[in-house]
Amino acid sequence: MPQPRKQALIIFAKHPVPGRVKTRLIPPLTAVEAGRLYECMLRDTLCRTSRLAGIDHMLFYVDEPGAEPFFRQLAPSLPLFPQQGKDLGERMANAFSTAFAHGYQGVAIIGSDSPDLPLAFIENAFANLTNGKAAVFGPSEDGGYYLVALGEMHAELFRGIEWSRSDVLAKSLGKAAEAGIRVALLPGWYDVDTIEDLQRPELRDRENDAPLTREFIENRLGARGTRL
Repeated sequence: MPQPRKQALIIFAKHPVPGRVKTRLIPPLTAVEAGRLYECMLRDTLCRTSRLAGIDHMLFYVDEPGAEPFFRQLAPSLPLFPQQGKDLGERMANAFSTAFAHGYQGVAIIGSDSPDLPLAFIENAFANLTNGKAAVFGPSEDGGYYLVALGEMHAELFRGIEWSRSDVLAKSLGKAAEAGIRVALLPGWYDVDTIEDLQRPELRDRENDAPLTREFIENRLGARGTRL
């Protein structure tokens, strides 16, 4: 009887230091508020994804003073790794390499900017890898992606891309096509980066299972999400 594939979800995270996270929200938020919002989103992400059955978790954090002890206290049960690389692409490629070196056969990376991301999307990513796709992308509304998953190492997907541009996904899909990599796309979703994102009704939905983020928004913006 074949053994089940060993799968891992990597969460990319930052130490929520005021002035270092969610800077596109400063103003209208203060640096302290932006840091608190990021921590709420991160905690919601960790709590929700912990319910994924049969998938191990790994947390890769931006290596800066105070980050390791913060994450050891925040997520004591998760294996922690410092992110390594000069840009986001290199850091993701190195994270994938680390996970594959630990024996995983299907690996996905998400961040913490989509605290209400449906768990079904993540499960669908792993299902696509099991069904023969070599790479899976979750398109985000800003032109990037909220998730990338691989069944084997394809470092070429992360080279030569300007990560701040709105054509990140398009460039990544082009690289996949050039390399003959079989790709699947998940449903679109959004990141929480701007005040307009905070005003989305989905984030104030009592059913979205991101309670800390929702509470922050209600306290800061008001129940209708319009007060600044």
